[in-house]
Amino acid sequence: MRISMAVGLIFAAPALVNAQSAGSPVDTLAHVMESKTLRVCTPGDYRPFSYHNDDDSYEGLDIDLMRDLADTLGAQAVFVKTTWKNLMDDFTSGKCDAGAGGISVTLERQKQAYFSAPYMVNGKTPITLCSNVKKFQTIEDINKPDVRVVYNPGGSNEKFATTRLSKAHLTQHENNIGIFKEVAEGRADVFVTEAAEAKVQSKRDPRLCAVNPDKPLQYAEMGYLLPQGDMRFKLYVDQWLHLSKASGAYAKLANKWVPQ
Repeated sequence: MRISMAVGLIFAAPALVNAQSAGSPVDTLAHVMESKTLRVCTPGDYRPFSYHNDDDSYEGLDIDLMRDLADTLGAQAVFVKTTWKNLMDDFTSGKCDAGAGGISVTLERQKQAYFSAPYMVNGKTPITLCSNVKKFQTIEDINKPDVRVVYNPGGSNEKFATTRLSKAHLTQHENNIGIFKEVAEGRADVFVTEAAEAKVQSKRDPRLCAVNPDKPLQYAEMGYLLPQGDMRFKLYVDQWLHLSKASGAYAKLANKWVPQ
């Protein structure tokens, strides 16, 4: 089984890339069912949605959901490691059939790909030392030259920091994994990310607190990246997501991964 899956990846993936580069319609649904593989691009650094463990396994809400989606197609989910900076280039080049891992729906991304129907509202929320929560309640509180704001590159967190917090002292941290230590150990004052991640990380480290996660600084929705122009696959994914929510399966997984 492991060998046949690898062969499917070797031979099916180039065909998909060539179809995309030639401008031909891509039938992702047929490709996934024939190859029995759903290739999912994910940065793998964003709890509770997708996290790449040291043993090369993945875990998180989106990981479980993508495995469920693959199962409905008689396929197995294979996770393709990317970064937030390279996410759109990797996805649009045909390396993956879907993108997942806490991806915010943005107009810039929408220009290059389809999105599934949103599955979660999850706005921008500061996380800081618990002793500093009252100091950083609003954008105006944070957007000051003496406030040290750290951000990870390539995604919506960077855009928020550089556009909404441009007066603060901004520092880029190379990835999303160690960024919370920067705040917890006093090298930065604030990191602004999505509410769900802020809640998870505040539970993991008692030094950190999410600031008003139920009243975020900026509205955002999460969705799954899907190939541009492939309406058949988008309709399938949207219906799968609708049925998952209607049956309670989605809520069960969300309650497992996302603190309430």
